[in-house]
Amino acid sequence: MTTGRRGGRGRTARAWSAAALCVPALAGCSAQAVADGGGEGGGPGGRPAATGTAGATGKARPRPSATPLRSLPGAHVNIADGQTVGVGMPVSVTFDRPIPVAGRAGVERQLKVTAAAEGSWGWVRDRNLADGQRVDFRPRRYWKPGTAVTVRAGAGITRHFTVGRSLVATVDVRTHFMTLETAGSSRRVPITAGAPGMDTWNGTMVVSDKAAKVFMNSRSVGFGDAYADYYYYAVHLTASGTYLHQNPKANVYGGRRNVTHGCVGLAAGGPAKRFFDEVVPGDVVKVVGSRDTVAVGNGYGDWNLPWEQWRATSALG
Repeated sequence: MTTGRRGGRGRTARAWSAAALCVPALAGCSAQAVADGGGEGGGPGGRPAATGTAGATGKARPRPSATPLRSLPGAHVNIADGQTVGVGMPVSVTFDRPIPVAGRAGVERQLKVTAAAEGSWGWVRDRNLADGQRVDFRPRRYWKPGTAVTVRAGAGITRHFTVGRSLVATVDVRTHFMTLETAGSSRRVPITAGAPGMDTWNGTMVVSDKAAKVFMNSRSVGFGDAYADYYYYAVHLTASGTYLHQNPKANVYGGRRNVTHGCVGLAAGGPAKRFFDEVVPGDVVKVVGSRDTVAVGNGYGDWNLPWEQWRATSALG
C-alpha cells in the first residue's frame, strides 16, 4: 500500500562548511579542513581559534580569524540532538521561506558539519516544498558506523548525533526477496512489491521515520476504493507515501509475486515486526529491478545522484 504516489583509512575530525564543496583530492579544487575548536566561533568560550603561518622572520604570523556564524532565521535541522541514525542519513536543513538563488551561497557559508568524513552540501527540490527551501549535506559514501557528527546551522542551531551500526536492505522486485545486511550478518526475507503499473520506486531510499500503525487510503493516490485501513509496522521511505510494512498479502505472495499498490509488503507477524524493531531513521533501503528511480527530493533520495552530480548542486560548486 502507499499513502502517496507509488511507490579505509582513519581520518581526523574535520569541519566541512563552505570549503566542503571543493574536495582537496580533486584537481582544480582547493579547500581547508578546520578542526572543530568548540563553541560557535571555533575556540574556547566561542572565540575564533587562532592559527598561524611562519613569516620571513620565522615568527608566527596570525591568520585572520573565521567570520563568526550569524543567525539563520526560519532554519530547521532534521536530526535531533543526541540522536543515533543509520549510515545513509543526510543532514537536511529546511527553511520557512525559499532562499533566492543569489542568496544560497551565503547560506551555505553559515552551515557547518564536523565529522571524520568527506561530504558536500547540495540544494534539493523537495517534493513538498518550494525551490530553495531545502539544502542537504551528504557524505561521499555512507557514514562509517560510530562516526560522531556536529552540525551548526548559523549561530543559533547546534546538533550532535552519532551514526549507529550499518543496516542496508536490498529489495529485488524480480526475485521477490529482500536481503538484509547488518552487523556482519545477512538474511533473506520474502517480500511482495508493486504490481505492474503500480511499480515500487527503484533506487536508494533512506528511512525517515517509522510507526506501529499508519492509516492508508487509496483515494489519496487515485486508486479509488482499493484500500482504506490501518497497516502495521510501517517503515517510511518516501514523501510520496512509500512504506515497507506488514501486509497480509505477503503471507500468500511473498517470495512469489508482486501484488501491492507500490509499497513493499512483509508477512504478518514475525518478519514485519522483526524488521520494524531493528530499523532506525537513516537506514538504507535499496530497490533494484524496478522501473522509475525515486527523485532526490522525494524523501531522502540524495544517494541517487553520483558524487560529482551531487557536488554540482551546491551553490558554491
